[in-house]
Amino acid sequence: MSDAATESTALPGGIATGVGSWPGTDPREAAATMVGELPELAHLVELPARGAGSDMIGRASALLVDLRLDTSVRGYRLGPGRGAVSRRAHDLLRTDVDALEEAWETAGLLGSGRTVKVQSVGPLTLAAQVELMNGHRVLTDTGAVRDLTESLAEGVANHAAEVARRLGATVVVQFDEPSLTDVLTGSLTGASVLNIVRALPEPEAQALLDTVLTAQTGPTLLHTCAGRPALNFLRGTAATVIGFDLGRIGTADLDSVGELLDAGKHVALGLIPTTAPAVPPSWRELAEPGVRLLDRLGMPRRLLAERVLVTPTCGLAGATPAWARRALTLAREIAHAYSDEPEALALRDKVSRPRTVGYDPR
Repeated sequence: MSDAATESTALPGGIATGVGSWPGTDPREAAATMVGELPELAHLVELPARGAGSDMIGRASALLVDLRLDTSVRGYRLGPGRGAVSRRAHDLLRTDVDALEEAWETAGLLGSGRTVKVQSVGPLTLAAQVELMNGHRVLTDTGAVRDLTESLAEGVANHAAEVARRLGATVVVQFDEPSLTDVLTGSLTGASVLNIVRALPEPEAQALLDTVLTAQTGPTLLHTCAGRPALNFLRGTAATVIGFDLGRIGTADLDSVGELLDAGKHVALGLIPTTAPAVPPSWRELAEPGVRLLDRLGMPRRLLAERVLVTPTCGLAGATPAWARRALTLAREIAHAYSDEPEALALRDKVSRPRTVGYDPR
């Protein structure tokens, strides 16, 4: 990984970005939207509506080195060779990168050194969701988990290097771990009621994550939208930024958030709902939980400008196109407010409508 100074320059606080997925099936429209709506940290989107090979797990087949995925009746499994799913995943990823390069060039950004983000499923979620040929989760086989992790680390590094070369950009790599909490607590089911999927010990899980994180040459973002994200565990990883849904953080988690910031990590706060609320929120309403968080921690609000990124709570694949665009606009407006005048942001004494994000402020 790059040194702290380089990481700080590439990932300042007070900026907005997306998490990963996006509605629709048009990669060029999606790429143009990301470049236009997220000027400080656009990202290469996932378009899972295109089917097998385009979702978070399926895309891994285009990234893995010397390993391939195929489909099973329950999802994806390791395959013996480059089958139809693997070829499709490669084709879709190549199309997505081509679309991003085209949008980057149209915006006059080729060779500018601007920052862009790419995403990949993390090794723990990949091992939890992909099956071995015998139907058991990869997570049940220590050797297979190690091989999968090393393959992913190399493949994502190659992918990031290609994007950096083609765009002339600095690349941030995000690893998504929605199954993180289940992996650590042993909550996953086996292939049958007689099969147990053990909880993965934290030192072992951290070593796997750090394998993929330290293989990257630029800043890294480790994101989870799991319930009760394992913040203390995430603090010990090599990730530059820890991303989570602030709505899943309770009062008992406040110290853990503070310790993340004390440890020098950046945080990506998921503040914008992934689907349109019944009552359209303003950016001020959605910004409040982040401000209250710093106030309750007794930390200066300037950290909002220095080490906080603003994102939707998770991917936007399930949103309408209108709300997906609105979510990015809200993220950008909140990030600008955090960056420009965090000390001047006024908080309401009472909440006049049900909260859509953030912990209970009482």
